[in-house]
Amino acid sequence: MENTNSLNFYDRALQIIPGGVSSPVRAFKHVGGIPVFVESAKGPYLYDVDGNRYIDYVQSFGASILGHADERVTEAVTKAAAKGTSFAAPTLAEVELSEKIAARVPGCEKLRFTSSGTEAVMTAVRLARAFTKRQKIIKFDGCYHGHSDALLAGAGSGAATLPDSAGVTEGAVQDTEVLPYNRVPAVDGSTACVIVEPAAANMGLIPPAPGFLAGLKAACEAAGALLIFDEVITGFRIAYGGASSVTSVQPDLWCFGKVVGGGLPLAAVGGKKEIMDRLAPLGDVYQAGTLSGNPLATAAGKAVLDALTPESYAELEKKTEYLALQLETVFFGSGIKVAVSRYKTLMSLFFGVESVKDYADARASAESNIYPKFFHAMCGRGVYFPPSPYESWFPSLAHGDADLEVTVKAAASSLSSLG
Repeated sequence: MENTNSLNFYDRALQIIPGGVSSPVRAFKHVGGIPVFVESAKGPYLYDVDGNRYIDYVQSFGASILGHADERVTEAVTKAAAKGTSFAAPTLAEVELSEKIAARVPGCEKLRFTSSGTEAVMTAVRLARAFTKRQKIIKFDGCYHGHSDALLAGAGSGAATLPDSAGVTEGAVQDTEVLPYNRVPAVDGSTACVIVEPAAANMGLIPPAPGFLAGLKAACEAAGALLIFDEVITGFRIAYGGASSVTSVQPDLWCFGKVVGGGLPLAAVGGKKEIMDRLAPLGDVYQAGTLSGNPLATAAGKAVLDALTPESYAELEKKTEYLALQLETVFFGSGIKVAVSRYKTLMSLFFGVESVKDYADARASAESNIYPKFFHAMCGRGVYFPPSPYESWFPSLAHGDADLEVTVKAAASSLSSLG
């Protein structure tokens, strides 16, 4: 495909933006080459600055569950923008969106909005430490919980392609214990919280093993620690009520993002009233943000949640299952070892391995160096996947049967590039 304009724009970006990008995974560090500069998007498609069209399975890393530029969302944002873009004052939309979220998630009694998933997680951890009067955090290797200092240890997503970050002091991570995903850890009286992605979606897609989440809940309850579900990706992406409705495990705190903002900068921390009421101005745990609960973002979030029904998730799960099964068929007998991983409406491919259960398996797959070849082969055929093996794939409700068929055919014709 022609990429002259992307190349020129990337050269310009390198002169003024560190690395030429505003988020590391966009730089194509793990797959090589230059990033695609997007001009516009609609439904399941991206259009780049060179006029190329791609079937998009990134969908803003899952935020655009309805597809890009869905008319219900753009109309809601346009109406909200006409009334003002930011007030730094309470709005009814914040209350209404909070009510919609709480109504879908039993146990999530109160919520506070932030502008990013990183901020939501920071707030959840601070609440847990204040509530338990303890310091230690347990997280899982390969799970990404934003870029706050204490949680960058053992992080997935874009951080997986880089060494541990410079500028993070030993003191910042001395109370963070990093353990393998899908194994229930020992939780003791020094632990404030265990934070987990209920389905790990930042080291590729790795589903929770049977009993893993229930085991975490039991271990936390026994030790008096709090369990935090980081549902920035899975929240209202995998099911109408999020991960709790699928797993029957109810944490003490939730972190939501992406879908709840309809593709605009919005996230939330929510949980039991007795914990959430520790937040200022009611309690003694400080959190603030000028743009938190932004009226454009809350309008978009309301429009998305209003559009999503239980039937929507059944439809999306059917699309994802079909794509995963068809890709398995493509690779079967090809001589290329690949594990096709799927959980509800999320999926990814792991080349060079037969199965994955944790970050060690995901790294082994990445080190096979097959994914970059597959990525560029598919890109050249008009199909856009995440430019990293450490990210999940996100079919949307806008992807039609024809898009799925084109994707499968592109994968079949890409096999010769993978040797």
